[in-house]
Amino acid sequence: MERIRHDPQATTGQRPLPAGGGIDAHRHDEHQIVYAGRGVLAVTTDAGSWIAPANRALWIPAGTVHEHRAYGATELHLVGLAVADNPLRLEQPAVLGVGPLLRELIIEYTAHPADLGAERRRLRAVLLDQLRRCPEQPVHVPAAEDPRLAAVCALLHDDPADNRTLRQLGAAAGVGERTLTRLCGAELGMTFPQWRTQLRLHHALRLLAEGVPVTAVAHRCGWASSSAFIDVFRRAFGHTPGAHRTLG
Repeated sequence: MERIRHDPQATTGQRPLPAGGGIDAHRHDEHQIVYAGRGVLAVTTDAGSWIAPANRALWIPAGTVHEHRAYGATELHLVGLAVADNPLRLEQPAVLGVGPLLRELIIEYTAHPADLGAERRRLRAVLLDQLRRCPEQPVHVPAAEDPRLAAVCALLHDDPADNRTLRQLGAAAGVGERTLTRLCGAELGMTFPQWRTQLRLHHALRLLAEGVPVTAVAHRCGWASSSAFIDVFRRAFGHTPGAHRTLG
């Protein structure tokens, strides 16, 4: 069985991760905000995967076993918060929208973790206040527990561009479409097309961070055209894939 590291205190500070680098499975007794000021960061738990470009941060609740993976050279900014400090009252991992002010607050707060002065306490108070106004973003690929649905999801994890219908994928996995539709609602909390779009967006963020051209990303993620990909990406993240490269 894989050993899960227990770090009682959630780190506050900055940490670079090389492209493809990561932090193995661990948990801590405090909440943590994880922000990638540069690059793209994915966090995986038993419940699924969350991914955050430079205008998103990840909320990791206390006690959550999780691991990190960097796509592109990534600069992590980590903010540990006591259990009592839960400004959004979130008990599950989440992706949070990060505006310009919150971004600068996180970067400044994590730059000097040993500073215990009054100015830093005021900075922390403003940071918590901004977090209370921080919108939760639906950028999450839930994980299936039922082995029948998990088998179908695995096919698309291996090849997000696979355009087979749910019926066709179910036939390949030996399970009926109606059963899969029911399982999607019960376990993933969304329809199969919604889940597939989330998966493709996650894959697209990773490829963009690795420098893959937008046209190639669209093709490798299963969109019929670059324009279709750009439209979905803009609606999900608030900017185009081309602009995404300049963030951070």
